[in-house]
Amino acid sequence: MHIVVRQGPEIGPHIDDLARLRIEVFRAFPYLYEGSLDYEQNYLSTYASSPESLFVLAFDGESVVGVSTGMPMDHETEAFRKPFVEGGWNPARIFYFAESVLLPRYRGQGIGVRFFEEREAYARRLGRFEHCCFCAVERPADHPLRPADYVPLHAFWTRRGYVHHPELRTEFSWRDIGEREESAKPMSFWMKELR
Repeated sequence: MHIVVRQGPEIGPHIDDLARLRIEVFRAFPYLYEGSLDYEQNYLSTYASSPESLFVLAFDGESVVGVSTGMPMDHETEAFRKPFVEGGWNPARIFYFAESVLLPRYRGQGIGVRFFEEREAYARRLGRFEHCCFCAVERPADHPLRPADYVPLHAFWTRRGYVHHPELRTEFSWRDIGEREESAKPMSFWMKELR
């Protein structure tokens, strides 16, 4: 296993790796994502166009088995910026962590912690950010596709120093497993002060 960090234009060759992993990993609860490569290419274009985007890649030999991403919040789409603008936050002072996707067999080995460490260190090096944040989908506790052994990541995020801000909310649309059309999903943000 080894970790590779790519920034800005260097991420281009790895867009397909992230698309593949997003489709595979986000199919599980709580995202239940019925992805397609066409959708992924469109969605991931924001990374390709951001000069300060970041990919943290986990390799097993030559195979990419996990990717964690980030970019300045003011480079993100309006759906992600809007809650902060309306809440009086300055998106130019926030670094946004998008996805962390890691194949299940590689979990529990410290890679998720490394993903957070690398993204936080990068945001600090850029020198203009006061906070970093990410958002997570909200599903009801009685969702019919929730596995009996499902454990939310809230405790992991809290140990990393992140605080839930349920007042910072957005919606993002995708097609769930079994859905014919996309539907809007509620999402809320977690934040950490960078020191």
